[in-house]
Amino acid sequence: MIKWVLVILLALMLIDGLSPWLRRLGIGKLPGDLEFFLFGRTWRIPLTSTLILSVVCALIAKWL
Repeated sequence: MIKWVLVILLALMLIDGLSPWLRRLGIGKLPGDLEFFLFGRTWRIPLTSTLILSVVCALIAKWL
């Protein structure tokens, strides 16, 4: 259980670090990606981008 928590934490840190680079590529700006302003902060929920990145990662894992 603790291993999965660590993997998820590391994945979130990696995605957060790569977020500006991914936004320049268009990931995070797709239709279905939510962005709203609440409590003085911009919140982003990249639903479509997450789905596309998951499919790409699954295809890469299948080929390897």
